[in-house]
Parts: sequence; C-alpha cells; structure tokens
Amino acid sequence: MTGITIIGTGNMGSAIAGVAAKGGTPVQVVARDLDKAQALAAQVGGTAGVIGDALTGDVVVLAVPYPALADLARELGAQLEGKVVVDITNPVDFATFDSLAVPADGSAAAELAELLPASSVVKAFNTNFAATLATGELGGRPTTVVIAGDDDAKAALAAIVTAAGLAVADGGSLKRARELEAFGFLQLVLAVREQIGWTGGFAVHA
Repeated sequence: MTGITIIGTGNMGSAIAGVAAKGGTPVQVVARDLDKAQALAAQVGGTAGVIGDALTGDVVVLAVPYPALADLARELGAQLEGKVVVDITNPVDFATFDSLAVPADGSAAAELAELLPASSVVKAFNTNFAATLATGELGGRPTTVVIAGDDDAKAALAAIVTAAGLAVADGGSLKRARELEAFGFLQLVLAVREQIGWTGGFAVHA
C-alpha cells in the first residue's frame, strides 16, 4: 500500500494526516520538533521522525508555509527524488494581504517543481480549510480536494483522499496551480473578512 509522509504538524498537516489515517494509509509524520511529530503520529497511529530521517511515504506532503518551501525542498531534494510531492501552500503576500507573492504567470507549485526536477509535484489541499478536511464534509456533502499535476501523481494522491471518503476533482496539469492559488487566496480573504467561517469555504458539486 502507498504510504504518505506529512512534513509539518500544524493545522493542515494534522488534518491531512487524519484524512490519510482514516482511509487506512500508513502515515509518517516528520517535523523539526520530534515531540510534536510523535504527538501527531500517536493521534493517527503512524510513525514519527525528524527532518533528515528517511522518508517512508511514496507521497510526501509539504505542510509548511510558503516562505519555508524553497529551503525545505533544497534540504530534502535528494530524499524526494522519485516521490510524489504535494504543495499545499497559498503564497500570499502577508505584508499587504492584497496579492500573491509569485509572478503573475507562475505559482508556488511551479517554483517547487523547478527545485525538484526528479520529483512529481502536485498542487492540492490549498483550497481546503483544515476543519473541512477533518470533518470530511462541507455543506452536507463530502469535502472535495482539487488536485493539479501529472496524471500518475494525481492518481496516487487521489487514491489516498477517496479512501477516506472525501471527493476529488481533477484540476488539470500543474499549470492550473496558478488558478488554484488565486482561488485559495480569495477564500482566505473572505475568511479574514468574516464573510465565511474557517469551517466553511467553497464546495465543488458534480
């Protein structure tokens, strides 16, 4: 069975680890703080490690803020070769909260793919709030995770998500990460402006 490694123990990392465990996927939690990694691993019945330990998952989720993405990719580049690497970031310019901190024709995921040419980078989870991943539902329907990337890489992540009872929407190639990041940014703005709750968000209905 395909395993998953979650790097990061924040709200999103915890929620994604919970989704994977719910679907029966073996989970490894990795962080710089071993105590935090062990605490989350215990919650989901997984294993724990620190940055630098062997990454056991075929799918690796980088559940870190955008500013930490590049340094982490460079640090772990060799270990991520041949793996599906999931970028969940929304590269918001938090100084102004009025734009994305990437070029207009680019994305955080595209930057990550350039840093990890031997990995299969996909964009996912950035349009989901942690609460809707944890509950598995939004508006009375299963939470939908939109995934952009290469077909085989998307399929590996989609299998983990759907095994937990969540839905998946295919967002196309990794080029669509730009649109997903803009969408995620809009959703964050609405939440900060209290137009929607952090337990809400946009739903995808077939």
